Amino acid sequence: MSTRNISLNKFLTILFFIVIDLYVYAILRKSIERHKFKKIIKILYFFAVIIAYIGLYLLYLKFQQKPLSATLIPNLFIGFFFSFFAFKLVLIVFFLFEDILRVLTLIYLFIRNLFLQKSNKIPLPGRRNFIRKVGLTTAAIPFASLLYGITKGKYNFKVNKVSLKLKNLPKAFHGFKVVQISDIHSGSFDSVDAILKGIDLINKQDADVVLFTGDLVNNDSREIEPYIDYFKKIKSKNGVFSVLGNHDYGDYKKWDSEKEKEENLELILKYHKQMNFQLLNNQNAIISRNGESIAVVGVENWGNPPFPQKGDLDMALEGLENVPFKILMSHDPTHWTKKIIPHKTYFDLTLSGHTHGMQFGIEIPGFRWSPIKYIYPEWADLYQKSGQYLYVNRGFGFLGFPGRAGIRPEITVIELNHIS
Repeated sequence: MSTRNISLNKFLTILFFIVIDLYVYAILRKSIERHKFKKIIKILYFFAVIIAYIGLYLLYLKFQQKPLSATLIPNLFIGFFFSFFAFKLVLIVFFLFEDILRVLTLIYLFIRNLFLQKSNKIPLPGRRNFIRKVGLTTAAIPFASLLYGITKGKYNFKVNKVSLKLKNLPKAFHGFKVVQISDIHSGSFDSVDAILKGIDLINKQDADVVLFTGDLVNNDSREIEPYIDYFKKIKSKNGVFSVLGNHDYGDYKKWDSEKEKEENLELILKYHKQMNFQLLNNQNAIISRNGESIAVVGVENWGNPPFPQKGDLDMALEGLENVPFKILMSHDPTHWTKKIIPHKTYFDLTLSGHTHGMQFGIEIPGFRWSPIKYIYPEWADLYQKSGQYLYVNRGFGFLGFPGRAGIRPEITVIELNHIS
């Protein structure tokens, strides 16, 4: 893309946000009836716009420079930009449709008067008071939720427990406890204390095995360096196994040479080892108990383009002909429907991540929703097809939007139970 096109895109982006801000300001100004509140709204809106534009600029710098670490203050500015933008979008959805009807009504009245040869001035119909109140109240909900998400929600870890009854599970493994974490995204962290609390929560689950399903970093392997000693503290009776996610290959950063990119990949392999994460790149490991065995199988990332398709199930299964029960780690849940279910080998349980639950949604008893469901049908929690299970973890960290609203960071505990 030429420099001229980039400059034009920047100009159009800024113009887009200015038009939105002017329209929303007009909505707010007209929606406040008392004159003294109009002045307060004008001042608050001015400061909110300034903070949001600082956040947009910091987001742009982050996207361009791809730093190795994050800090709290820039994350708060960026988070406020997302929160305020969501507030404005909801207002626009409510008021734009009504404004179009108002303009159409004005045109109709003008044409009618023209035919009736009336010359009196036609006022623009006002907005309905009910729409004003509903629009403002509804817009406040995602705004408040996202503000909570950037302050408290992003580290509000939740332990989700699942119990599965599995016919292929050897009797010796009845009650075997699998703890899954995914999508650490260490380059986004802005609180060491919060991460230590998350790691402590993992260790409190008394895992038989811990499985990490990819995306250790955002762009650069060096992002994990400050946290190696912390994640090294994760313990289980049978070790920690891991796979790579799409962000771990360095595809989202511009490197000076292909060699530099290759060295970055070599670094992440090294860091997995330093953390005592046994990386399974199209490989497997066997866990034995009382003369019986299960297999942990790991594949490299496989997703729909443009995501990498490096996962090789056949290679990962080598030597497992006589192992009856298999747990597969595959970062992207798309792999499950496209390749894993149709594969000749039966995978009792597949563990994935990748979606983050979009870090935004609604989860209440009996109801779960996030916009990500329209992209990934299997986006969070447990799924079953052809007798095989998939669990999609909502992620330990966060990316892009520096927070979580409604979709909490997750530590999954899956208890395996034998049935005859």
